[in-house]
Amino acid sequence: MKKVIVLMCMLLLLTGCKVKEYKKSMFYMDTHIEVKLYDIPKDKSKKLLNEVDRIYSEYHKLTDRYNEYDDLVNIHYLNNTLKVNESIEISPKLSDIINYGIDAYNKTSGYVDIALGNAIDVWKKYREEGKSVPKTYELLNLNVDIKSISLKDNTFMKKKDIKLDLGSFVKGYVTEIVAKYLEDNGCEKYLINAGGNVKVGKSYKSSKFSVGLEEPFNTSKVYDTLLVENTSVVTSGSYQRYYEVDGVNYNHIINPKTLFPDNYTKSVTVVTKDSGYADVLSTYLFLLPIEDGIKLVNSLEDVEAIWYSDQIYYSENFNIYEQV
Repeated sequence: MKKVIVLMCMLLLLTGCKVKEYKKSMFYMDTHIEVKLYDIPKDKSKKLLNEVDRIYSEYHKLTDRYNEYDDLVNIHYLNNTLKVNESIEISPKLSDIINYGIDAYNKTSGYVDIALGNAIDVWKKYREEGKSVPKTYELLNLNVDIKSISLKDNTFMKKKDIKLDLGSFVKGYVTEIVAKYLEDNGCEKYLINAGGNVKVGKSYKSSKFSVGLEEPFNTSKVYDTLLVENTSVVTSGSYQRYYEVDGVNYNHIINPKTLFPDNYTKSVTVVTKDSGYADVLSTYLFLLPIEDGIKLVNSLEDVEAIWYSDQIYYSENFNIYEQV
């Protein structure tokens, strides 16, 4: 469900100052991921980066809804192999991330919904054909009721033929786990770019990290630049996975209330400390009218957002991150 949006990340360095940088590129969860570490010994950086790769790989397999893996109960298994009304014990990590999705559903009034897999599959088929859109009756006949799943003490069961999709927050969720691992192991200065889910640690020298926000549908241009540290910058947008029918943009972010995409804005970017939370919020805000989204963000602590639509809209204190 989630976007594949690339934010341009730049580092502001003091003239004449050289900082040791170690990096690793990966591809998981349908996303190019780059992790950079700063000011740590070379041997330690290699160990940390290898473990980061392992973490992303592990969660990629657990949350993969399109592939099965030997001796692994993952989302694909729950969607396609597990029978209706049959229960199975799943790993604590898979249980935790599904519960995170259930909690996100409750906290966003159902706008972030992990039970949309059947609807997402239908839209994916139509998007690949690129000629028409699903009929309303076709979508309404799908089972997308999150109450069709049961999860208690790592025991999972589905009451109907439901399909889960964790794409609305999985990159942010795992990126937060990776960031915590780095910090717990003495690496406070890092940059993670997981396909538009940007997480940065402590700034080094006297400079902060600079994150450029792409202009939707003209991604060679940056329309704003943010200065950040110890936080996350996550964007949802309508300009990567989409198609047009009769001049209407049908993007991949499906509104659970209507089972159709929305076009209130072209993109919305959330800035807050927790990457998983930022991922959930960016999806939620993308599906709300901009005025409602601004009111919501202004009511939250330590959260700011920017919308790119017919004009640029900001939450109340967003300017604290903008480059002067």
